[in-house]
Amino acid sequence: MSELHQAEDIRQLTEKVREQNYFFTLLKQEINKAIIGQEYMVDRLLIGLLGNGHVLLEGVPGLAKTLAIKTLADAVEGEYSRIQFTPDLLPADVVGTMIYSIKENDFSIKRGPVFANFVLADEINRAPSKVQSALLEAMQEKQVTIGDETMALPKPFLVLATQNPIDQEGTYLLPEAQSDRFMLKCNITYPDFEDERKIMQMIATSHMPEIRPVISLQNVVEAKELVNKIYLDEKIEKYILDMVFATRFPEKYGLPELKNLISFGASPRASINLAIAARAMAFLKNRAFVIPEDVKEIAKDVLRHRIGLSFEAEAEEITADQIVDKILAKVQAP
Repeated sequence: MSELHQAEDIRQLTEKVREQNYFFTLLKQEINKAIIGQEYMVDRLLIGLLGNGHVLLEGVPGLAKTLAIKTLADAVEGEYSRIQFTPDLLPADVVGTMIYSIKENDFSIKRGPVFANFVLADEINRAPSKVQSALLEAMQEKQVTIGDETMALPKPFLVLATQNPIDQEGTYLLPEAQSDRFMLKCNITYPDFEDERKIMQMIATSHMPEIRPVISLQNVVEAKELVNKIYLDEKIEKYILDMVFATRFPEKYGLPELKNLISFGASPRASINLAIAARAMAFLKNRAFVIPEDVKEIAKDVLRHRIGLSFEAEAEEITADQIVDKILAKVQAP
């Protein structure tokens, strides 16, 4: 394809992006009625929605993680369900089970709360591995098998999970296979002084805004199809792959000091999700092409839960974010 044709295609795509982006601007405005001062979190939820990827929010209690997810679901015309993860939860409580009917003399399937467009897995690290694993098929294959019957989940299907990083008692670490299926892991921090003042005033006066649906599931599906068409240059593709491969073979990228800090590097899902998330970021910024800054901005959210830290790193209190920062500083952007 000639450069002239390519430029014309990007120009036409840019017009379509601006048309579709209008709906997501409305969506963001509606969410911001209830969520004050958490723009980073709201943007990541929208990237998950556009990329059809699951999002894990981690932060101390009271940072509006659950409220943000509920508000997103309310502002989109879709089915919403909430699962409160507890140590006594069973897999059947999540996906459903077979129930025997005496009247019919047969088994019937009772569907679980996972059959919804938006599934809030609240405090996901409070349930044991067998319950967390019940979500694996749903998150990856977008289907659920109960007995000998396999049922497709509604589209779009997003698991939006929260977890508390400070409690150790009564919590269970997410298995690597489960953690890897989250497109993004977002660390949520405290709001600033003025934002917290607004939150305090809103709650104190019981003036909670009513959230209404401003975007349909069809708008989401169309926007997702458009995101897949956003131009990703070969140089950007190489930049993404270099970043992911630097987590596996840091010495090859001039980072030998990281070799003993990483027990295992990011999986191929990291490359896939980094490309999808960068496209979604470009869409939210009204662009039909990805630039290196899109990749840099989303890199930590995609990589932090996919890098295994060694005992040496934990002993030195080195975090995955610090490792990603070093990789970002070393790997040359196009």
